[in-house]
Parts: sequence; structure tokens; C-alpha cells
Amino acid sequence: MDLSARRRLEYVAERFDTVELNGPFYSLQRPSSYASWFDQTPEGFTFAVKGGRYITHFKRLVGVETALANFFASGPLVLREKLGPFLWQLPAQLTFDPDTMKAFLDRLPVTSTEAASLARGHNRHEDQVDTAAHGKRRLRHAIEVRHRSYVDDAFFSLLAEREMACVVSDAPSWPLIDEQTTDFVYVRLHGHSKLYTSGYSSKSLDSWAERCRTWAEEGRAVFVYFDNDAHVHAPYDALSLKERLAP
Repeated sequence: MDLSARRRLEYVAERFDTVELNGPFYSLQRPSSYASWFDQTPEGFTFAVKGGRYITHFKRLVGVETALANFFASGPLVLREKLGPFLWQLPAQLTFDPDTMKAFLDRLPVTSTEAASLARGHNRHEDQVDTAAHGKRRLRHAIEVRHRSYVDDAFFSLLAEREMACVVSDAPSWPLIDEQTTDFVYVRLHGHSKLYTSGYSSKSLDSWAERCRTWAEEGRAVFVYFDNDAHVHAPYDALSLKERLAP
């Protein structure tokens, strides 16, 4: 099916109740874009927002005060009640440093009012920002790590103290860490045998569905996103998992 760019989100929202926004990882968006995404989706839809690579990959979490202000000023709070977790994907080569991680996590705002206050420190043009809180709500953060050095109780404790999540990230190139540190679970399925390209078998999807049920029974909100899109497996695997989890 050949859909216009504007209709793609509508098509996704008809079939799923959440989507991961990858665009903010590559560049700062505009508040008008977030407002458009809000308007194109139904009540109850949720957006996970991927944090900028300038913060995670270029600055490598250090000296990011203004960069974080610019990110939160770019408009994610415009999503209001449809705003889900923020995803912070770390580079595969970035090893765990407790002091660096603690300083970064402490800078992440945990409420919309804190984020709005942080956003006022931006250095962007005024026509490209929105520094309103758009209501008072909790902000959730999930950290995706790709280096074995993060398999460390000190890292998990830092997350638990701040009620942030360690992403359950499935790929052949880095460890799958299933350590629950808060009341929600963030899962990214990148392709178990071939990164970004391999699909998930029926048996594997059964297993992931069972994990999701267990987490839900523990009282956790569960967010699952497929990133094995190189050969267009992601939407079909996502639909198959959704069918398995249907009441």
C-alpha cells in the first residue's frame, strides 16, 4: 500500500495504540509537528519520544544542559496526555560510568512542569519553541544500553531511585537486560538473530507475549516496539504480538 506521508500515522493509529517517534533522535522537531501528531491520533493513543542523538551520541551525556533545554523546548510536551516515555538510546561503545550516569539522570525532568522550566534555558529561535507545561503530569524515562558494563547493580540502583526504566533490548549485538526498576517496562525488539533484519518466529512471539502478560500481572505498564524494519518485518511482527495479547 502506497500511503502519503501524512496518512501513515493515521494508518498506524488505526491498528496500534502507541508508536515510537524516531525523528527527534536525528534532529529537533517543531512544536507544530507535535501538535499535528496529536491531532492525527485518537484519544488514548501514546507516543514514545526518542531523545536526541546530539545528547546521547555526540555529547555522550556530558555537558548537555542547553541541549536538554533545546530538546524539551522543541515541543514534546505539546503531546499532553498522549506523551509516553522518553527513550534515551546510548551508543554501543559507551561504557558505564556511575558519576556520568548519575549526573545525566539527575538532569532529566520527571514532571512536565520541571521540563517546561528546563526548556526556558533554550537557545533556539522563539518561533521554534514551546516552553509551556501543557498540564502537570509525570514524565517517564527509559534508558537503552548496549554495552555489557551496564549489567551492574549500581546502574540498576540509579534507575530504581529515580523510577526510570532499563530498556529490555533484544538484538544479537548486545546483552538483553531484563531488570525491572520501575512501574513500566520498555521493550525494543531489533531482530534476535540479525540486527534490524530478522523476523520473529511464532515461538519467539509466544515467548514475548508471555513475558508481557507477566509484567502486566505485576502491575507494570508495558510498551513494546519493533525495530526489525529493514525487511519490513516490524509491522507484521507487531500485529502478531498484538493478536497474542488480545483479551
